[in-house]
Amino acid sequence: METTLLFFSQINMCESKEKTFFKLIHGSGKEETSKEAKIRAKEKRNRLSLLVQKPEFHEDTCSSRSGHLAKETRVSPEEAVKWGESFDRLLSHRDGLEAFTRFLKTEFSEENIEFWIACEDFKKSKGPQQIHLKAKAIYEKFIKTDAPKEVNLDFHTKEVITKSITQPTLHSFDAAQSRVYQLMEQDSYTRFLKSDIYLDLVEGRPQRPTNLRRRSRSFTCNEFQDVQSDVAIWL
Repeated sequence: METTLLFFSQINMCESKEKTFFKLIHGSGKEETSKEAKIRAKEKRNRLSLLVQKPEFHEDTCSSRSGHLAKETRVSPEEAVKWGESFDRLLSHRDGLEAFTRFLKTEFSEENIEFWIACEDFKKSKGPQQIHLKAKAIYEKFIKTDAPKEVNLDFHTKEVITKSITQPTLHSFDAAQSRVYQLMEQDSYTRFLKSDIYLDLVEGRPQRPTNLRRRSRSFTCNEFQDVQSDVAIWL
């Protein structure tokens, strides 16, 4: 009987030792995995540190910043002064159009210049199908009641467009575009000439950051320069 008890006691001790052994083995594996992960993370940090220290890395960054600054200060004070001669001269210059659009965004009225640009592009449409599709897109975006970028038009002008939108022509938006142009010329343009955006350009000062409500998702002055007659731009 004692021999039997001793035998089972030895078996239990062996099992306990085996369990302890397996725990040590598995625990060591986890610890080793953790150490390897730390080593790999350290190596990545070292490689990143070396990359940042490379001269060419800083050259690329600096050249990128320089290009950005050059773009902001490319307008000469002499050219900016000419924009004050007339509203038409301002809009006919790419940088003038860009500066005016930035100003309108600070006043939350960029839909006016975007509608005017859209009408300018619409006049270049070719073929009945393109005219119809782009006219509908302009109507949906700028003209109809509660449009996402509805412009301020009198009832008569809006009614004429609404009735003719099923059979539009290249002149369907002429009256509305003229109306919006006059509003900008008589109101926004006057304030633009007194704004920091314009005065900084005239004085040759670096452009200050402007607090914009949002990034416009329709036309901007930069996109307009390279735009192609494609209805996708309105949707």
